[in-house]
Amino acid sequence: MARPHSYLYAPAILLVAALSWNEAARAAARPAVVELYTSEGCSSCPPAEALLGEIAGEPGVLALAFHVDYWDNLGWSDKFALPYAAQRQRRYGQTLRLPSIFTPQVIIDGQISITGSDRNAIFNAIRSPRDGIPIAVARQGQDLTIALSHTKEPTAADVLLVAYLPQAVTAIGRGENSGRTLREYNIVRATYALGTWNGDAQTFRLPSSSLPKDATEVAVLIQDSNQRAILGAATTRLR
Repeated sequence: MARPHSYLYAPAILLVAALSWNEAARAAARPAVVELYTSEGCSSCPPAEALLGEIAGEPGVLALAFHVDYWDNLGWSDKFALPYAAQRQRRYGQTLRLPSIFTPQVIIDGQISITGSDRNAIFNAIRSPRDGIPIAVARQGQDLTIALSHTKEPTAADVLLVAYLPQAVTAIGRGENSGRTLREYNIVRATYALGTWNGDAQTFRLPSSSLPKDATEVAVLIQDSNQRAILGAATTRLR
């Protein structure tokens, strides 16, 4: 089965800082970042998908569903599966020193692993407010611009842009979920490595034309190098 926009990973063009400090500072309070690792071929995942939809409606939360591809050879090919999703999940397994990775798995702020359907544990972990690195995300003509402000503390962090589809309904024809109709939320359709941020004021640009047609929202994640703690996060709607 063809997978449109199954994986995009491209560097952005680094610009001179174009957005003001005041504009960037408005994004300083960051959301809790909840990453769900899931698959349409996993019979344990639908409850976690439904929970992610609930979490996505909470204030101060950025919820993202990364569909992995390692279930695809077990009867059903997930059209939203990305090779990068499995790579990212395996990297968390290494950095968090987990005994294994699994579906459904939730990673919160790049630091906490929880079973994706464990409602109480997830809500307890996202309850407190968070401060983060100021990020300004804006549409400028045909481009997206991402501006990061100067920080006094030197740092080394990766900047990742995630394009996602807020909701989809899929009828499953084979595999463990055969006969079920799944409602899925905040489905990651593509990721873009924008570069490395060292604490200086920087602005990145990405052409809107490079984004998948079905992705209507984007998130920007600032993450400690080697995929560790989330340091900043911001979102914007494309249309």
